[in-house]
Amino acid sequence: MLKITPFLWFDTQAEEAANLYVSIFPNAKVTSVSRYSEAGPGPAGSAMTVQIELDGLPVTLLNGGPVFKPTEAFSFSVTCEDQAEVDRYWAALTADGGEESQCGWLKDRYGFSWQIVPRALPELLGDPDRAKARRAMQAMLQMKKLDVAKLREAAEVA
Repeated sequence: MLKITPFLWFDTQAEEAANLYVSIFPNAKVTSVSRYSEAGPGPAGSAMTVQIELDGLPVTLLNGGPVFKPTEAFSFSVTCEDQAEVDRYWAALTADGGEESQCGWLKDRYGFSWQIVPRALPELLGDPDRAKARRAMQAMLQMKKLDVAKLREAAEVA
């Protein structure tokens, strides 16, 4: 059993976000919801915490009010098998108010950061031919959503 669980602070959207996240990722589910009672501090019946699993990783979402905001200092990194998977996660997580960033990073509509990383990226950046790796890095630095074909092409161009 994992002893460390990411814990995400929301204003009031924890349950909505949980449902979105489990709809995007395979092998994901809501495992429990605890609700505020009449004692508060949230409205009675509204979600206080929502526990989800994302491919076996437990994550807790809390409706804690507008006190704290997400920061890029914390992100989820998603390893993708191919460009189609990169494209699917990118579109789903930037939809309805999400924001593209650089080098495969984005913010979802709730302000949480995600890195959408093709499995090929570490291979390209770690190529023993340092000139190839440098070209791949320079190409990546110009991208928002990562494009595996363009990264490979950049690495090979001499």
